[in-house]
Amino acid sequence: MSFLQPARKEGNKFLNPVNTSIATNLFKVLVAYLANKNQVRPLHAPGPFITDATIYKTDPANGLRVTWLGHSTLLIEIDGKRILTDPVWSERVSFSSVIGPKRFFAPPLSLQDLPPLDAVLVSHDHYDHLDKATIHILAAKNIPFYCSLGVGKYLQQYGIPASCITELNWTEQAAIGNNCTLIATPSRHFSGRSLFNRFQTLWSSFIIGTSRHNIYFGADSGWFPGFEEIGNAYGPFDLTMIEIGASDPLWADIHLGPELAFQAHLALKGKQMLPIHWGTFSLALHDWRQPIEKLQQLAAQQGVPLLVPRPGEPVNVTGADYNTHWWLNS
Repeated sequence: MSFLQPARKEGNKFLNPVNTSIATNLFKVLVAYLANKNQVRPLHAPGPFITDATIYKTDPANGLRVTWLGHSTLLIEIDGKRILTDPVWSERVSFSSVIGPKRFFAPPLSLQDLPPLDAVLVSHDHYDHLDKATIHILAAKNIPFYCSLGVGKYLQQYGIPASCITELNWTEQAAIGNNCTLIATPSRHFSGRSLFNRFQTLWSSFIIGTSRHNIYFGADSGWFPGFEEIGNAYGPFDLTMIEIGASDPLWADIHLGPELAFQAHLALKGKQMLPIHWGTFSLALHDWRQPIEKLQQLAAQQGVPLLVPRPGEPVNVTGADYNTHWWLNS
């Protein structure tokens, strides 16, 4: 069976590439939360982190620079193109501005200070990846948006013109200007902005490639054998950006955690790994530092270079190990 095929549907619901359970027992989750002793938030607010936006006036020397702005939000500069992923600037990732998971630190770069963008990617419709307030502000900038099937309806509701939206099914491609190709690839997750519309829009990972560089943005996924197939078909990758946080045995099918994220990086034929989806919001029961500390151990054991900048720090991707350990004093 090949995993590199368009997503299938059953009725109005998209299907995962392999059988996937998200039917978590809410009573078990509640008991686990009440009994949890882990430090799920920093004792002291990290930062402040401030991005010097003047750096974007100069192109990266080798053509590839990445700024991790927290969670799954990245500003990617790749051979003359600037691409923003899953932009979330709100204080909370929730249907409400007063309840729900709250940021550990303020966004290092204001929306007003963003450099001109060539594209915005939206992997799926969950609140920690699709932020209504942020999209409203970006709508005034006339930027092309690329998203998974069905997500465009939300973008239009939040002010993005239909002419600026390109929806992609798995394996479909789109050109971002000249010399930059975007490919939507499968992931193992789910969608829905309420309990009543799950699976009705698609979730994806993305490959961004030019004549000089090839990178992988994983967004959210549980483990499935498709990582190896993606690596064989589209790799190797100069950089993989893969989620390491918000995992738990209670929802093991839909989030990787650090161990399986590392295995995904290897299966993808990645050269360097930038961990995402951690250190910004409390979305699970583990200690907030556990994902990065475990990943460091695994990478050191196998000699895999990591790219772990401070939030908001623009870093040239050279393949050399770079780790700031910014979380140690929080």
